[in-house]
Amino acid sequence: MARHCRFCEIVRNEAPASCVYEDDKVMAFLDIRPVSEGHTLVVPKKHYETIYDIPDEEVAYLFKIVRKVACAVKKSMKAEGIGIFQNNGKAAGQVVFHLHVHVIPRNERHKSCRPREECQPSRLDAVAYKIRQFI
Repeated sequence: MARHCRFCEIVRNEAPASCVYEDDKVMAFLDIRPVSEGHTLVVPKKHYETIYDIPDEEVAYLFKIVRKVACAVKKSMKAEGIGIFQNNGKAAGQVVFHLHVHVIPRNERHKSCRPREECQPSRLDAVAYKIRQFI
């Protein structure tokens, strides 16, 4: 794990996060600047900067969990659809250089993809609890 990586700090429980799912390989937690309520990040616990760095079997497992989380987010947030995306490198818009997959609930009335302001931890914890009920 990278020493100064925010997501590694979350994985090591050195930084707070509203966790939705965790096992020995993967963690899913809410984005603190969500595009929509329920916006979840799924990360491998091992530090990989981009998708180019992660071994095939680990990326396959990561996306197995992405699907599981997407189903729970869709049900709990009553979303009409789910956006799943992943950026690699600064030119692609990657901001945190720890491989992560965005799971974003979408509805027809919410077309914008701009992140909102930082959410209060108590609100994120309440949303995480709601999502966990479907995992």
